[in-house]
Amino acid sequence: MSQADVAPSQLAQTELVHRAQQLAQDFAALAERHDASGEAPAPQFEALRRAGLLTLTVPQALGGWGLGLEAAQAVVGAIAQGDPSVALILSMQLGQHAAIARSLARGEHGDWPRALAERVAREAVQGRGLINSAQVEPELGSPSNGGLPKTVARRAGGQWRLSGHKLYVTGVPLLDYILVLAVTDEDEPRLGSFLVPRDAPGVRVVPTWNQLGMRATASHDVVLEDVAVPLEHAVGLHPARLGLQRDVQGNAWYFLLVATVYDGAARAARDWLLGFLQERRPAALGGANLASLPTVQEAVGQIEVALAANALLLRAHARACDQSLAGGEPVDPQLAGVVKHTVVDNAVQATRLALELAGNHGLARRNPLERHLRNVLCGHIHAPSNSLLRALAGRRALERAAADAPTAARAA
Repeated sequence: MSQADVAPSQLAQTELVHRAQQLAQDFAALAERHDASGEAPAPQFEALRRAGLLTLTVPQALGGWGLGLEAAQAVVGAIAQGDPSVALILSMQLGQHAAIARSLARGEHGDWPRALAERVAREAVQGRGLINSAQVEPELGSPSNGGLPKTVARRAGGQWRLSGHKLYVTGVPLLDYILVLAVTDEDEPRLGSFLVPRDAPGVRVVPTWNQLGMRATASHDVVLEDVAVPLEHAVGLHPARLGLQRDVQGNAWYFLLVATVYDGAARAARDWLLGFLQERRPAALGGANLASLPTVQEAVGQIEVALAANALLLRAHARACDQSLAGGEPVDPQLAGVVKHTVVDNAVQATRLALELAGNHGLARRNPLERHLRNVLCGHIHAPSNSLLRALAGRRALERAAADAPTAARAA
């Protein structure tokens, strides 16, 4: 196949993935320092901006690349092998701008007011527009568990005024905008998000993030104290009694990119292990390296099988979602959660196997494997947690069985 036979979007994706792979090498060299300090990775995001990776999902008409989930998944995966904390913040940026692009494509049916959506997209192209949502709260926990937030948007003249407390706002020291989930104080409350500039008066970042892993995400608390935003900054308002509404594409972007981050951390662990096994030559082996042992080769094979399955699941579902958005077959709305669950489980298992093979060397702070393990373990509880995903899948199966039971009884 000649270059002339390749679609421009495919050429763009190949080039951007190549840029991401190059940056990942630089980010890997900085990851230990940011993990130790918990410092937000500002230099890395300046490098991502210069490389054009922050606008991967911004529509071409507004100056971005206009690419889809398959391209985003490949870029996030490359960055995650260098530093998964950087990759997680990037994944949120790409997912939010993809949602803005889908809203613009829907015209008057989109959640975002057109003028606001276009402005945020253009700001991303100009070097700003770094955005993430704020949904989790001290009392609510994650909205995936059900319930309504305590954060309230009160209408006052030509403004909304927001007050509340949010947890785990990934990358907040670097953000230009926070998309805050809140309930209005109207007679019939509505639920939706409100675009808040991070530097708006009344926005306070509380440095609380001090977790086992993913430390450079700087996912601190945000307290909003009577923060004023224009009325047109409301996004996707609908009756609160309907609960949080998530579209199939939005779910897929979130689940697949989060899973990709932890898969990338596991791949970094695998890469370190392969070098260690080649170099380590215990005296008991008479000069041979650990890689020569059949038992070691079989264990490495388990890691390879798990990561190969991850690659297939992530790429195939990302491609299916892109094709569905372009008019192809609808995707199963439950499948993205299954992919997230499986990929995270495989990533954790692969990294634990790497630790078993490395022994004490794997837990030494001088080696990166212990950091990779700490990062990967965060995947199991990354909302919605794998335990919640299993509970939802089990409930759906039991509900289907209960619905089918009367039909089966009549047939008998």
